Amino acid sequence: MKLSEGVEWGIHCASMLADLPEGAVLPTKVLAEYHGVSETYLAKHLQALKNGGIIGSVPGPKGGVYLLKKPEELTLLDIVDAIEGKEPIFRCTEIRQRSPIPCSRGEFDIPCDIHVAMLKANKAWRDALQEQTLASVIQPYKATLQPEKKALINAYMEKVIRK
Repeated sequence: MKLSEGVEWGIHCASMLADLPEGAVLPTKVLAEYHGVSETYLAKHLQALKNGGIIGSVPGPKGGVYLLKKPEELTLLDIVDAIEGKEPIFRCTEIRQRSPIPCSRGEFDIPCDIHVAMLKANKAWRDALQEQTLASVIQPYKATLQPEKKALINAYMEKVIRK
């Protein structure tokens, strides 16, 4: 399984938005420049986050995006689902029924063990992401941030935040 870059980008952008003061927004252009990614491509992922109820937006020259939920209430699964969709990581197509060997009636009434194992793995993966909030991944980073770096980030944010 491979998640798109959009998941990484979405989580990092949400992390930046989590530090905004109330009523403030960040433009898509600023988020793209800060992370060194394509503004156009990032805008598509931010739209997915907006459609998923993760972020809101303010239009116009003083516009930008902001988080709709508190970081403690926003899970990594929320972000992944908004960007990647909620489809299971495994799709069973019942190839076991395509065998040239004749099958008895009712032989395939129950899911195969492979399908069951993959559903179990999918549930474990989703449960692990559901347990992790945006706050839980931001806090360790903030705890290890050097004061000089923190001052640089704060100065940068003061320049780019729109209120």
